[in-house]
Amino acid sequence: MLKRLLSNDLPRSTWLAWMLAAVLLGLAFAPFLFPGVKALSVAAKILVFIVLVASFDLLLGYTGIVSFAHTMFFGIGAYGVAMSANHWGATWVSLSLGVALALLLTLALALLIGLFSLRVRAIFFAMITLAVAAAFQTLASQLSEWTGGEDGLSFKLPALLLPSTEFSDTPFWGVNLDGRLLCYYLLFAAALIQFLMLLRIVNSPFGRVLQAIRENEFRAEAIGYRVVVYRTLSSVLSALFACLAGVMLALWLRYNGPDTSLSFEIMMDVLLIVVIGGMGTIYGSAMGAVLFLWAQSYLQDLLRWASDAASAWPFLAAVLSPDRWLMWLGILFVLSVYYFPTGIVGRLRSAYLVFRTQAQR
Repeated sequence: MLKRLLSNDLPRSTWLAWMLAAVLLGLAFAPFLFPGVKALSVAAKILVFIVLVASFDLLLGYTGIVSFAHTMFFGIGAYGVAMSANHWGATWVSLSLGVALALLLTLALALLIGLFSLRVRAIFFAMITLAVAAAFQTLASQLSEWTGGEDGLSFKLPALLLPSTEFSDTPFWGVNLDGRLLCYYLLFAAALIQFLMLLRIVNSPFGRVLQAIRENEFRAEAIGYRVVVYRTLSSVLSALFACLAGVMLALWLRYNGPDTSLSFEIMMDVLLIVVIGGMGTIYGSAMGAVLFLWAQSYLQDLLRWASDAASAWPFLAAVLSPDRWLMWLGILFVLSVYYFPTGIVGRLRSAYLVFRTQAQR
């Protein structure tokens, strides 16, 4: 049953299986295991980025396409929810309509970009998508009447998802059963379903053709596959999942602006997470998102503690200052790439394969 659910793509590493199980259980019980507003927000952001990174891995890791327009589709989903709730009211109908319109716009733009740009060489396609993403971010900043401009849009959700809605007067395991908790589990269910869908896509015959195109597109074309068609479909599917990830972010934050969902920094974070987790492994999106976002959220607190502990050595305390957290994050990334060149998932799988080979001798 588990093998079928995972589309016959098992972790193929005992350590990886245990780590993935820990991630799943940790996110499933995050509100009860890690109480506090910050911890819950980090867990929700991890859920969003698992979908966003996995969708980008479908494009980069499985098809070999480098696109910088991924955050544009992410932003379209977030703006779809924000604008519909802001202009049409906090109802389920308006939210559904906003999601539907965002998906339609994403579909149209992804098709246009795919059909007009995927025939060019990789570097030129990357530059085209970068220009399109920058133009869309500028457009979102200038259409202040609709998008709120640089200030963004704050909006309300249906009462069922608001923190003020309490389902019980008695806390369960110290956690209030309210709309915020329901919203988190809505995100958890959405992330899990989309993760399994992406896992199914990459392990289908369609996914195997994408991998063949990644390895040698001329050979794939020679044996009868329309490379442009498959690459365009991959771009469209990746964009649609990125759009849904943007919807998840907007639902959690109840706010969206250019810096929240369209920033180029988000694109860089996605690239880093793909590399850390392992390209061409959907599981890598989960591992990379957890490690990267945990470091991004708590590294400053850890450095503050270390700096206070090293107060007797002024130079060491200065080096460990929480103001230098980006430097340490960069060092951790360089070390992870050096020791895990194929990502965490790739390294664990290769180590397990070596272990099994030696055990069979």
